Amino acid sequence: MMFKKLAAVAVGAALMGTTAIAQQTTLRIQTHYAPETPSGQLAQEFFDKVTAMSNGEITIEPFFSASVVGPTETFDAAASGILDCDMTGGGYQTGKNPAFQFVGDIMGGYDTPYQQLSWLYYGGGLDAAQELYNQYGMQLIGWWVYGQESLVSTAPLAGIDDLQNWKFRSPPGMETKIFEKLGASPIVMDFTEIFTALETGIIDGADASGIANNVGLGLYDIGKHTNYPGFHSMPSDHLACNKEVWDGMPEHHRAIMETAMESLALRTALTFEKKNAEAAAQLREDGVTIHEWSAEDLQTFRDAAQATWPEFATTPEAEALVEAHLEYLGQLGLVSGGE
Repeated sequence: MMFKKLAAVAVGAALMGTTAIAQQTTLRIQTHYAPETPSGQLAQEFFDKVTAMSNGEITIEPFFSASVVGPTETFDAAASGILDCDMTGGGYQTGKNPAFQFVGDIMGGYDTPYQQLSWLYYGGGLDAAQELYNQYGMQLIGWWVYGQESLVSTAPLAGIDDLQNWKFRSPPGMETKIFEKLGASPIVMDFTEIFTALETGIIDGADASGIANNVGLGLYDIGKHTNYPGFHSMPSDHLACNKEVWDGMPEHHRAIMETAMESLALRTALTFEKKNAEAAAQLREDGVTIHEWSAEDLQTFRDAAQATWPEFATTPEAEALVEAHLEYLGQLGLVSGGE
């Protein structure tokens, strides 16, 4: 009997000790996506999965719809400690270094999310990108890529000719240069301002997101024209965390975050394969005109985009990333001879 009591005490003490030394991580993470969009829902699944996989050791305080700071300010807010992690995209940081364009949205390069993710994980992309992020006090954890985006327009958008004098919301960066070459008038504005700008006629259209996310944002309530499949932009949304915060996390917490991001990447690509097709079918029923661009117009865009890469890559970091992409795109047969 005494032995059993001693054993019970020992087990209890061990359990108390385990509880006492359990390491806790709390992360404040902001995304620009609204919680009701497919991407917002996937982000919430990611947060829940991290907490479950860590048995509650990792607690995430999420902020949707850029509710703390604007989308372009999220990176700096994480680097400075206002937030812990940024769940927007590298493309918003091109003002710091044009190299961020080539970890955010290369444009006119990869055809599918799987090709783009394979560059990150198996084409040397993560190491190359990590050097860039670390320079700014941040750690790149991973990407989630929902596929090619579709444009929203209040006027027909059937091909290159319809881009002439077309005023549209553009994210900052290389996209403005590409579309200016094609005759459009890009206007850089915050993601959260798109709906009002469309509604008031400040812009004729918008580059916002994939077609399913655009539906979730209500953009097709105003813009009755779109293109599908998309072709112009396939942004790599990222999870990037304050490097000091990241380095201070227990190793198994970092492993959980990395693994959960890989899961989010796969689930995002698979989810949007389905949701984008469903959204396009529903929009047709709702009277939205869906334009599919010709092979000739698509090639015109790719030519303009690829000609702009070296023009935009004006720093050593940007040049190195463009070279890394071109080498991998050449291996995939998406550019001639990797040049």
